[in-house]
Amino acid sequence: MYFSAGSLSAFKYFQENGSELSCLVVDSGYSFTHIVPYCKEKKMSEGICRINVGGKLLTNHLKELISYRQLHVMDETHVMNQVKEDVCYVSQDFYKDMEIAQLKGEANTLMRDYVLPDFSTIKKGFCKPQEEMVFSGKYKTSEQILRLANERFAVPEILFHPSDIGIQEMGIPEAIVHSVQSLPEEMHPHFYKNIVLTGGNSLLPGFRDRVYAEVRSLTPSEYDVSVTLPENPITYSWEGGKLLSENDDFMDMVVTRDDYEENGHCICEDKFDI
Repeated sequence: MYFSAGSLSAFKYFQENGSELSCLVVDSGYSFTHIVPYCKEKKMSEGICRINVGGKLLTNHLKELISYRQLHVMDETHVMNQVKEDVCYVSQDFYKDMEIAQLKGEANTLMRDYVLPDFSTIKKGFCKPQEEMVFSGKYKTSEQILRLANERFAVPEILFHPSDIGIQEMGIPEAIVHSVQSLPEEMHPHFYKNIVLTGGNSLLPGFRDRVYAEVRSLTPSEYDVSVTLPENPITYSWEGGKLLSENDDFMDMVVTRDDYEENGHCICEDKFDI
């Protein structure tokens, strides 16, 4: 069987929204972000777009910021990935949040203190409640603490402006519009109305709202824009595969071991169009 994760996500979306003929799958994962348009479950290759920004890049950038400003954590990839998932969010107004992050003491409502794990008494890092934060002086406990302010939103901002760290590529909203613009004009409204977010990065708080706001600002006012975030964007494509396996036509889509032993790789080329 020859199916990409994006194709399975599109299959599930079409099953859930039977009246729709087109969708745009935005899969922002560990290494890359792929934007793939589908029409009647067939991918439209002229609109496929890849951005070389993913969760790994965000984690590495957070490691560099923390190592430069507070504590050497370049060897703690797993821990810093957890920090990113626990405290980072996508800003809806970057410059306003940056002004708040520069304030001192309790006026800085964005500041968070993150307790790092020591793997003996603290197995997993956690964010201190705001009422327990110490704004002047040091903590009396022996916990190792990271203080995060603008890092919380400056790191995920790379998904929207990769040029901030010298990667000369489009951000996700711009790439979505670029992908749709490369398709026939009469199809544009259908794709803007059916944008699906999948992959781990879409779990960042504020991600869906920011994508919607920026795509809305870049598209003509007469088009409806709808951005869907599934309940679990990480397993969404797997759920599509599960649905596909229950389909009556499933056996027509696969090459069995007996078929392969009889015909060799040629049958894969014929059946999967590769």
